[in-house]
Amino acid sequence: MTAKSRIPSPNPSLAPSRIPSPSPSRPPSATCPPARSVPPFPPLRVGRGGDRLRRAVRRRRRGAAAGLAVAAAALAVGGTEAQASRGSAPPEVRVSRGAAPSTPVRMVSAPVRIADAATVRLLRPGDRVDVVAAERGEPPRVVAAGARVSEVPAPEKGVEDGGALVVLSVPRETARDLVGAGSVSRLAVTLC
Repeated sequence: MTAKSRIPSPNPSLAPSRIPSPSPSRPPSATCPPARSVPPFPPLRVGRGGDRLRRAVRRRRRGAAAGLAVAAAALAVGGTEAQASRGSAPPEVRVSRGAAPSTPVRMVSAPVRIADAATVRLLRPGDRVDVVAAERGEPPRVVAAGARVSEVPAPEKGVEDGGALVVLSVPRETARDLVGAGSVSRLAVTLC
């Protein structure tokens, strides 16, 4: 015996096989289909669902605005400040410590047409609101801050998209500003 035949091979696959192998080349199976190339196809685009949501929101701006108004009203009603303001006396003008006391401000009732009728239906007498004027091409501006809702008249029949009326208790100067802003722009309210 030679030295080569006595040393075992470290890799069993390289060792000479003593078991006879079945036929060296088997015919391919009849159940396996032949190999084919992949046909060309356009790339897959995933994650496009957000565009549908954006389009739906754009189409339903009024619905989204009403939903936000409901959420704002729910948050405002839940707070203790909103509960304390219901049925309170008309607001007084606050004077700084260094200023001389002035005459009390006379409050008047100002009827105001708000563009979104659904928002007006959320208001109750005694609520505090900010009135915002929105003109096309201009940034929105606050016309009246902290105005008290005096009355919410029943909606008019036959007026579908003309908004809704609300009566606010405001100083006389603010009432003039509200009338002027209401004649040239759409008015909205936010609960304080």
